[in-house]
Amino acid sequence: MGAGPVFKQEVAARARGSGRGARRRARRAARAAPPPVLPLSVRPVGDGDAADVLGERPGAGAGRTPAGLAVARFRRDRSALAAAAVLLVIALFAALAPLWAHLTGHPYAAAFPDTGLDAAGQPRGPGREFWLGADQLGRDVLVRTAYGARISLVVGLGAAALAAAAGTLIGVVAGFCGGVVDTVLARLMDVMLALPYLLVAITLATTFPVPSVAGGLAMTILVVAFFSVASFGRVVRGQVLALRRRAFIEAARALGASNARIMVSEVLPNLTAQLTVLTSLLVPGAIVAEATLSFLGVGVRPPMPSWGSMLGEGSDVFQTAWWLLAVPGALLLLTTLAFNLLGEGVRDALDPRADAAPGDG
Repeated sequence: MGAGPVFKQEVAARARGSGRGARRRARRAARAAPPPVLPLSVRPVGDGDAADVLGERPGAGAGRTPAGLAVARFRRDRSALAAAAVLLVIALFAALAPLWAHLTGHPYAAAFPDTGLDAAGQPRGPGREFWLGADQLGRDVLVRTAYGARISLVVGLGAAALAAAAGTLIGVVAGFCGGVVDTVLARLMDVMLALPYLLVAITLATTFPVPSVAGGLAMTILVVAFFSVASFGRVVRGQVLALRRRAFIEAARALGASNARIMVSEVLPNLTAQLTVLTSLLVPGAIVAEATLSFLGVGVRPPMPSWGSMLGEGSDVFQTAWWLLAVPGALLLLTTLAFNLLGEGVRDALDPRADAAPGDG
């Protein structure tokens, strides 16, 4: 009987000791265990997570806006960045055309036969007086090329903008309305595609001659844009045909929205990526079309130079004056190639499947 209290005290002491030991072992195990992995949205971003945030791993970029993901993809495209840099340099070269004329002392329409032509009447090549040579009339090729860059960029961008606006309107109306409206507009685009644009352009130039430089430039922009509307509109029409049966279109129609409101508020925002890519790819085609018309003598009126007219004028003496074809031809090739690469880069950047593509970057 006397041993009962002593035994109980020993058991209680051992229990207290074992509890303190268990707590100490638990604390040591907690300190040794790795920290729990939290979701990316609630844990701080470390060096290893930077690639996920920037979208450099497959399936990355959760939580980023579509515009941010597109910018990140575009910044990884080196060819598109190089093309954008080249176009920026060409645009700066064109913007500084009056500066080149001032530095050389040669206006674009002025001829200098005494210094620009040799004793045999042949154009002089690149040198101190004429940095990129002179043409067969003694005019400065550098200055004329800079002013020609202005014409090419203005026609390319202006015709692409007009064709995009008209083609978008025709394509959206035809694809969304359907029925007789779609049939009439589709057949009208087929007729426009069947017309030979060079023959029509030459006919317009000879039937309605425009003596002023501004008038000739406007006529060229309208002709190039007119023959680009049909191809642009057919692509937009196909995209709208795929969109008009989507659930969000049916929901907007069930809520009582009019066709015009649905086209403006629902259809057009979902075509932004496609319209951007199509417009960027339309610019080089417009530049080449203007050069072709000017080469044939039905584009921009003299004395304003363009790359096409310079190629046409230099084709007679290119065997002895190679720079007359090399300078405008190289710039024309470089500009169209840069616009094509930029358009492809924009297309890849706006493609949401690009993040999941293997080997991206």
